[in-house]
This record gives sequence, structure tokens and C-alpha cells, in this order.
Amino acid sequence: MTISPIQWLKLSTWELELENTAFATDNRWSNRDMDPTPLHLRTWRYALSLAVSYWFSDASNIAVASSMLAIGLSWRQALPAIVVAYCITAVPILLTGTIGTRLRVPFSVLSRSSFGFWFSYFPVITRGIIAMSWFGIQTYNGSECIYQMLKAIWPSIAHVPNHIPASSNTTSVGMMCYILYWLLQFPFMLLSPQKIRYLFMVKGVIVPFAWLAMVIWAFIKVPPSVGLFAQHATVQGSDLSWAWLTALNSALSLYCGYAVNIADFTRYATHERAQYSQAIIIPVAFTLCSFAGLAVTSAGIVLYGSALWDPLQLIDQWDNRAAAFFASFAFLLTTIGTNISANALVAANDLTYWLIHRGRIDVPAMYQVYGRYRYTFGVNWRALVTLVICIAPAMPGLVHSINPSINVGGIHNLFAIGWIFGFWSAFIVYSVLSTLFPARGTYVEKAVLPDDVIPPSASCDSTDEDVEKLDKGNVTPETVSGLHGFHK
Repeated sequence: MTISPIQWLKLSTWELELENTAFATDNRWSNRDMDPTPLHLRTWRYALSLAVSYWFSDASNIAVASSMLAIGLSWRQALPAIVVAYCITAVPILLTGTIGTRLRVPFSVLSRSSFGFWFSYFPVITRGIIAMSWFGIQTYNGSECIYQMLKAIWPSIAHVPNHIPASSNTTSVGMMCYILYWLLQFPFMLLSPQKIRYLFMVKGVIVPFAWLAMVIWAFIKVPPSVGLFAQHATVQGSDLSWAWLTALNSALSLYCGYAVNIADFTRYATHERAQYSQAIIIPVAFTLCSFAGLAVTSAGIVLYGSALWDPLQLIDQWDNRAAAFFASFAFLLTTIGTNISANALVAANDLTYWLIHRGRIDVPAMYQVYGRYRYTFGVNWRALVTLVICIAPAMPGLVHSINPSINVGGIHNLFAIGWIFGFWSAFIVYSVLSTLFPARGTYVEKAVLPDDVIPPSASCDSTDEDVEKLDKGNVTPETVSGLHGFHK
């Protein structure tokens, strides 16, 4: 059916049709994307397509290690912070990734089991806001890549007159590059997670070689004995300690967000063990790429007199137009992939599947508005109290970071280490509340998994007829609970 231009402007044209779902008592609470991943879609072999290509390509996108030099640390302090941060990061990512491979449900559904059916909208919306913020930042970074590529082809673009007010913090050329990047990025946003993995594989091949070339350039231009190894920290005493903790917190907070929604990807894995290699790949990939960032930034300090922690600012100084073009192209791929995987495909979650319920989750019940995860009027008050207790102490620091003239005392340091403080305080508070006031209705003797109601004979090699039978299957939650002897 052909849709006229006028019809495109009507809201009804953009309304999605309600779909049949496998477990939800009402199809308003789920759809094909939110349902547990069926067997024929579990095609990700993580040892290659995620753990290597995904993480090496995303690790190549970071500038946080380079920015550590700008706050006064040397590589001797920055690199240990990176190693510690990503060894820690690998733990929650592996744990929540295992939840995805076992329960086969996305983050938006997982959050119902800990926050409550209705309160789960809070972490989903919060994650969505954070994703949109980072999406805008990465889109701006992508526009810088476009600019550097155009500058390499057409050097005079740097002298195109600007017709946009200076107060807008952009230029006519910058706005043009922003629009061009959007046009390039948009088609990738329409791809499903199963297909986007091919982009990760391309990134995983091209981008690390770009970083390697930049490291070679840095060591040729500025030998390590003169650049990287000769530099020392510019802060001392307590300032050095807080700078190191701030660097550690920055590294942790940058990618531990993936621990929130990594299940959105691991639920497509072929089997549970397929994602275990992340435990090794994450620390190795980020440490190597961070060292590359430190080496390149150190060379920039010697050559250009300032810590150019943004690799695109460094590229802007190059005279070799071919090198500038291909390096910018590599970072363009990185930015697109990171924006799609980390921001566009996700709309906070905790580890209480492990901590409180020991992995014993009733998957069909997470789709029932009046099921066992309704808690009190759809809100798990333990999660609500934990959020209030853990967020409030960091708020003065947030105010101070926005307006430094407001003196809040030493408590502003809690905001500088916000992720570290928030994670451990939430871990302790939620554990104590759940132990003293257990939500007994949410406990089950054995996990109720999607595969308990999916025919074992179905596999990734199922025929179209098998897939159609699975898709039409509408097993009620009452039937599932009855099979396992659980009460609602």
C-alpha cells in the first residue's frame, strides 16, 4: 500500500500494531522484541562476533585514558587505573550477560523482577535519557570525523565563512557535517541486533589497525624515552589521590553502563558459555587501546604543547591528508557502532538476580502485571529506598559541578567518585533491606525459563514451519506455573 505525503504526517500512520506475545496476559505488556528470544534467533557466536570484534571495536572508541593525562596523571598512574577499572567492569557485564543467555529477556523486562512491574519504568526511562544524551555526544563526535575526512579531501573547507552566531557553539560547516553524519548513521538504526553484529566485525578489523598506526606514528615522532616515559604527574599528595580515584570512576562509569543492558545482546547468543570469554577480552582490549591513547596523547604534548586527548583534535594537526582521512574514517566507524549498540538499541538495573534470588527467576511472571513481581502496587519499595539513600549524598557535588561558586564542602568529592560510591552503597543498602524485609512472594524453588515451554526439538536450524509454530505459541503463565508447581 502506498502512503501519501499527507498520511505520513498523521500520528495514526506511525502507530504500531499490537502483536501476539508468548507470555504476557495482555499484548500491551510485550511484543516480539520484548518476548524471550526464540531458538531460531539465537545465532550470535560470542567468541568471535561479540567478545572480540564487539569489545575491541568499542575499546578503540575511548578517550578517557588520554583525558587522564589532562587532569595531571602520568601514564604510570593512568594505566593501573584503567587495568583495575576494566577488570572490575568485566565482572558485572559477565554476570548480567549470563542472565541474558539464561533467561533470554531484554533489560526492560529484567528490571521488573527487581524494581516491580510499574517501578521498572524508572530505570528504563533513566537509561533512555542517558542513552539519548550519549547519542547526541557521539553524533557530535561523528560529525567531527566527517569534518576531518572532508578537510583531507578539500582543505579549503577550514576557511568556509560561518553564518551561525558564535553563541550556538557551532559553525555552518559543523552543522553541515552534523547533518551528513545523521544521514549516514540513520540506516544503521533500522537494523536489528542480529544484523548489526556484522558492523561490529568490520569495526573490529579496521579500528585497531588505525590505533596501531597512530601508536607507531607517535613513537617515531616522539621516542618513548622523550615523550611517554619521561612525563610525570603534575599533581601531588591528596590531589593526586583524588585525581586517581576520579580517573578510576570515569573509566568504570563509561562502560559499566553496558552491564545494565548487555542482556539485550547476550540473549541472542547460541548458548550460555558463548559469552564467558568477555571476562578476559574486556580487560585486555581496554588496556591495550588505553595504552595506545596514552602514547598518542603524550606525543601530542611534546609536538603541540597541549594534551590533545581527543584523537580527532590530534588528527587536525596532521599535514598528511591521506593518513588524516583514513584515521578519521576508522573513528567514524567506531562512533557509528558505539552509538547504535550503546545508545540507539537501548532505551538501571542491579545484580539482584544473583544476589537475592540466586538466579531463580520466574520468566513468564515478569510479563504479568499482577504476577509475583508486582510487589506493592507495582513498586518494590526496597529499590525505591535504595535509590533515595544512594543518590542524595551525591547531589551537592552535582550542584557544585554545575556552579563551582557554590561551596558544598568536601562532600563534592562523592560526586567525583559517584559510580564507585553509588554501586557499593546500593549493593549494601539493597542487600540489607532484602534480608531484613524479604519479598517472599518473589522467591521460587527453581527458575522458570523460556525453554521450559519451548519444544526442545526446536533449534537454530528450525524450518519455517517450526518457526511459525513457535511464533504462534501462546502459552499462558498459569500453565507454566502449574507445570512447575509454583504459586502466583
